[in-house]
Amino acid sequence: MTDKPTIKIISDNRQARYLYEILETYEAGIELVGTEVKSIRLGRVNLRDGYALIRNGEAWLSNVHISPYETTGRYFNHEPRRNRKLLLHKKEINKLIGLLEQKGLTLIPLKMYFKGEWIKVSLGVGRGKKLHDKRETVKRRDDQREMARALKRF
Repeated sequence: MTDKPTIKIISDNRQARYLYEILETYEAGIELVGTEVKSIRLGRVNLRDGYALIRNGEAWLSNVHISPYETTGRYFNHEPRRNRKLLLHKKEINKLIGLLEQKGLTLIPLKMYFKGEWIKVSLGVGRGKKLHDKRETVKRRDDQREMARALKRF
């Protein structure tokens, strides 16, 4: 029997798969301060506007909103939209640098979750979808829904 760590999703960026075509995914740890961890445990995270970038050989998560912890004073609390360092292996960072230098690829946070007691972020390397691609995605999803309904009736 293997002891696999349990995974509990905290926040999911569902709009990312609508706006971007995800080519690869990576799992990264995240460097946090104490009040951020407490706020994340309450589920007060918004990944929607977030993105990741690589500067000076380090990966950073930007524009992700983690609400301030309410029961702590303002002096001891964290900045909600501060840049947070992502914990990746050097080999993974070098591979990401190569991918991101290609035209039109970006690094997007897809979901934040607990893996055992650690907080992890799932990152996706994606290319932005054009308007007709988005329409096609919506059409395909509606067709799947219609087929499921038709099968349910019979």
